[in-house]
Amino acid sequence: LKIVDVNEDGIGEIVTKGDHVMLGYYENEEATKEVLKDGWFYTGDLGYQDNEGFVYITGRKKNVLITKNGKNIYPEEIESLLNDSEYISESLVYLRPEKDDLVLCAEIRLNKEYIEEKFKDSPKTDEEIKQIVWEEVKRIQQDLVIYKHIKEITIREKEFEKTTTMKIKRYLEKKA
Repeated sequence: LKIVDVNEDGIGEIVTKGDHVMLGYYENEEATKEVLKDGWFYTGDLGYQDNEGFVYITGRKKNVLITKNGKNIYPEEIESLLNDSEYISESLVYLRPEKDDLVLCAEIRLNKEYIEEKFKDSPKTDEEIKQIVWEEVKRIQQDLVIYKHIKEITIREKEFEKTTTMKIKRYLEKKA
């Protein structure tokens, strides 16, 4: 295993080589050529390896969001932090164009059961709940570098469409 094309943050694509690697995609030579190079399998996963040899996956190469000033944002990293909140069931982080800039946004599906239980004695309006969730997002991202800060949230009722492995189908849900 090695990390290639490492950026200034120390994050690059994870590649692996060995008997565990597939021979290729069935009847798809073009796709095979994209991921198998000199016996190395280019996983499409981005991450880094620490001094003890542990590998940390930060996201997928195809999902990286690039700001106007060239900073890389790994949406899965932020989504993971958001989804750890009891208020949030699932989230999708994306860039939305606005004039000559890009705005980092999150679409959030609430954990309705938790919220109903928490506020059963003092029910909240939708606007109050959105404000509570916005405060939670601000709390969550306080340790992130500023360019990874969410600037806008939207609340959605409907569950995100997912693959059979329960990953959000970004290409269907993507806003920008």
